[in-house]
Amino acid sequence: MTSLEAENIPHPIIITESGRALVAYYSILLFNILDVTQFQADPLPEQLPEGCPPQLEYMKQALKDLTVRNIQEVFNDAIFYRDETRRLFQNGQISLRERSLAEQLFWTTINEISRLSKELKNPSTELIDLDRVLSDFYYCNFSVFQSLPDAWAIGQLFPIMPIHRLDEEPHRKGILADITCDCDGKIDQFIDKRGVKHYLPLHELKPYEEYFLGAFLVGAYQETLGDLHNLLGDTNVVTIRIQHNGEYEFVSEQEGDTVAEVLSYVQYDPKRLFVRFRETAEQAVRSGRISAQERREIVQAYEAGLRGYTYFER
Repeated sequence: MTSLEAENIPHPIIITESGRALVAYYSILLFNILDVTQFQADPLPEQLPEGCPPQLEYMKQALKDLTVRNIQEVFNDAIFYRDETRRLFQNGQISLRERSLAEQLFWTTINEISRLSKELKNPSTELIDLDRVLSDFYYCNFSVFQSLPDAWAIGQLFPIMPIHRLDEEPHRKGILADITCDCDGKIDQFIDKRGVKHYLPLHELKPYEEYFLGAFLVGAYQETLGDLHNLLGDTNVVTIRIQHNGEYEFVSEQEGDTVAEVLSYVQYDPKRLFVRFRETAEQAVRSGRISAQERREIVQAYEAGLRGYTYFER
């Protein structure tokens, strides 16, 4: 500006388009949890089997002697003896049961170390990372690459949280895994008041009850950036208008892609596929491999699958 004024040049009008800041609040991705794999070490036997390798005795004694003062030492010992038992197993010097018991001792020790490490003022990076290692995997009914591609591509942190059971304190630590077959289809970095954490506080699933999470600040671009990764199509979309008085109304609903539509995008003809499948089923009836009733049920299931959503439907 100083240079412009020195030359009596008018200041320019600068216009910016801050896309994410303007439209981030535009949409929310809602998804349900299909299943969870919980980390939970099996209970240890009161006595180790007679004649077990000395490495197991050392691991058990280290666990017994574990305190906040020697936490790093026990951590190092646990890793060393766990690796030793794996080497012995590979060389055929210990049995599968002894190898399994060593893993139980190791993970029980690591779990206890993680609990005690919360009392340390300056824990090591290894100890801080234990929360991620010990986290549960929550399997989510969505595709990171289709609906939250920036989380994978540029490490964008989206606010993610449960949208119900908010009067219950979450006691589990979870990493989110999607339903794609790609090992990168997960979210293990979350917003924290102190920076970034590698797990999300979540509730334990209740039998026969749905559990929903919301990813916020998704904006207008995430779904369009996704490109049918793993042939998972667009999600269902509901447009809601919130009034000034806090009331809301449903403006429109749009169903996501069906299996047949996604197949047609990649040059398959769903009608042709259905005819070929029906002919195959009819041939199976003629050859006596299935009954006419079974053929009817199989063909109906196949047809319903083509009409259905590309994501899991209960």
